Amino acid sequence: MRQIPPYLRELLFRVGVWLKGFDAVLEIVGGVGLWAVRPGWIVRMIGLMTQDEIAEDPHDFVANPLRHAASHFSVSSEHFMAIYLLGHGIVKILVVVALLRNKLWAYPVAIIVFGGFVVYQIYRFTLTESIGLVVLTILDLAVIWFISLEYRAVRLRNQ
Repeated sequence: MRQIPPYLRELLFRVGVWLKGFDAVLEIVGGVGLWAVRPGWIVRMIGLMTQDEIAEDPHDFVANPLRHAASHFSVSSEHFMAIYLLGHGIVKILVVVALLRNKLWAYPVAIIVFGGFVVYQIYRFTLTESIGLVVLTILDLAVIWFISLEYRAVRLRNQ
């Protein structure tokens, strides 16, 4: 197998890590937002946002699942999702910052943490069959691969 040129490997690593950082910030903002907003407000907003689509097409494949999910929304599920997003985002941002600061210990930690997220996403896919989870898992696997390549290069440079 042909090796990736160092400049490209480094670029792919940096882009992947920055994307994970951006994703982490979105998760933290989403977690804080979920914690601050009442479930009834979310249900009303989803109803308002989807009413035109439902009127136009009663079988809309985006609006109907959103309404269905909102109808099962409760304070306990909202708190779980908020804590999940906050925890997930905070762990991810800590790993990203350590990687961007070239902390050697962060590379294997990132591979383990992101690998754990991949395992959970695969589990969730078996329950939901969400194509979005498949795309996210493929992207996460690519980032893990870039991290492992960069880790190998950094270790060789440090020896």
